[in-house]
Formats: sequence, structure tokens, C-alpha cells
Amino acid sequence: MRKTISNGVAHQVPQDLRDILTASPKALLAWEDITPLARNEWICWIISVKKPETRQKHLDRIVLDLSKGKRRPCCWSGCIHR
Repeated sequence: MRKTISNGVAHQVPQDLRDILTASPKALLAWEDITPLARNEWICWIISVKKPETRQKHLDRIVLDLSKGKRRPCCWSGCIHR
């Protein structure tokens, strides 16, 4: 059974983020509790990097940050796609 995960405003949840969220029930619960605009910023924060190792660091951090109750990425100007 495939879980439905809410998307952002302008972005769809990429598969690597989908995988990491479904592996962490606490992060997934937080993901579903934030607004579509906030989800959009997290997604854009992940997909906007150029290096695979940086993307992996962002993926690892999103689970920690969401699990701690953080609702938006820190120190980032925001999604340019809204």
C-alpha cells in the first residue's frame, strides 16, 4: 500500500523525500501538519541544490527539523517558484 503524501503549492514531493518521510512517522506527521506553502519551501530547498551530497544532507536534516517541530527551512530565502 502506498501512502499519500501532501505536495507543496508549486512542487510535487520527489521520490527521495517521499521515501525519507515514510520511513519516519514523526516527520511525516509534522509534514502533513504544515501548510502547502511551507511544504513547497521544504521541497524547493531540497531540489534547488546542485550536488548530490548536499541534497542528501538536506534530506537528512528535514527529518530532524520536522521531528523537532520546525515548520520551514532555516536561513534560506525561500522558494523562487511561488
